[in-house]
Amino acid sequence: MNLFYLRFDNFVPTKLFYQPDESIFMPVSFKMVSKKNNLASPPVTKYYPCAVHNGEDDLDSLADIVVSQSTISRPDCYGVIIALTKAIGESLSAGRIVRIDNLGTFQITLQGLPADSPDDLGKSSIKGARIIYKPSRNMKQTMKQLTYKRIR
Repeated sequence: MNLFYLRFDNFVPTKLFYQPDESIFMPVSFKMVSKKNNLASPPVTKYYPCAVHNGEDDLDSLADIVVSQSTISRPDCYGVIIALTKAIGESLSAGRIVRIDNLGTFQITLQGLPADSPDDLGKSSIKGARIIYKPSRNMKQTMKQLTYKRIR
C-alpha cells in the first residue's frame, strides 16, 4: 500500500497515516577528518569518520512530528514535553534513575577529587555532576539500522 508522504521545512519525513511499526531513516552524513598522533615516532596522520550534522530539532519541530503522528494537539504536546523534562530533572535531583522504556535511562554521576580515606571525603570533594544516558534496546536497534552517506 503506497502512502502519501509529507515533508516539513526541516526535511523530516512523516507519513500522513501513522504506522507505529514502521520507521523512516535518512542516511547519516559523514566526512573524513585527519587526526595526527604526535606520540608516535615519527608522527602519524590517520583519517576517521566524523558525523556531519544537518541542523537541529527544537521543541517546535519535535512537537510538529509528534502531532503529525498522533491525535494529540500541538499545545497538549508542548505541555507534555515540558512537564516530562521537569519531571526527569526532579527525579534525577532526588537521586533516582529515570527509565523511559523505548528511550533509555538517565542517571546522575559525580565527578570528584580523590581522598586517602572515606573519612576525608565530603561535599568539598565533589567537583560537579553529570547526567549519563544509556539507550534502551529499542534505541540501540534503531542505531543499528542507520545507513551512511559520505560527503566531501
